[in-house]
Amino acid sequence: EGMHPGSAERTVRHANWSAHGQSAGKDGTEPFISSALSSMPIPARRTIMKTLADIFEHTLQDVYYAENAITKALPKVAKAAKDAKLKKAAEDHLEETKGQIRKLEQVFKSIGKKASGEKCDAIEGLIKETDGLMEEASGTALDAGLLAACQAVEHYEISRYGSLREWAKDLGHDEAHKLLSEILDQEKATNNKLTNL
Repeated sequence: EGMHPGSAERTVRHANWSAHGQSAGKDGTEPFISSALSSMPIPARRTIMKTLADIFEHTLQDVYYAENAITKALPKVAKAAKDAKLKKAAEDHLEETKGQIRKLEQVFKSIGKKASGEKCDAIEGLIKETDGLMEEASGTALDAGLLAACQAVEHYEISRYGSLREWAKDLGHDEAHKLLSEILDQEKATNNKLTNL
């Protein structure tokens, strides 16, 4: 049978939260998404990026989406973790992440843009992998896997914020550079804490 017109390409899709059993329906419709992400402004279509300002804004939208997704994933990690220190680390980083979202909104405002999220395939993949781990592992293996998963997320964030900070500097966005530097320092500190658990 032929593919339904328009089904081959969808420019914007919402995250599939497997932990809540929200897989796509048999008719191919998108699953219900958590209110935190469903209320987040998402660009109607992907645009062609040609300038440093374009890639800066796109990546800013990417990490804004990612941080919001992380706030929904961390409570599950904290609940699943058996090690008390790992559980506390997840809970502490949840509060820190909420503060980082507020800082990102300040970054958007400082460059004259409205805060919005662009679907982040990388963070969705990392969260999906973590969901699978929580279903398949237990005991020491579970805690070790969750710790590794948390650090994988931190490494992703460190790379993104490192690029954003330098781009902000090159573009002359002084306030954005300051705020992104603060977030980057927080992510590095969190990663060091996880390494020492």
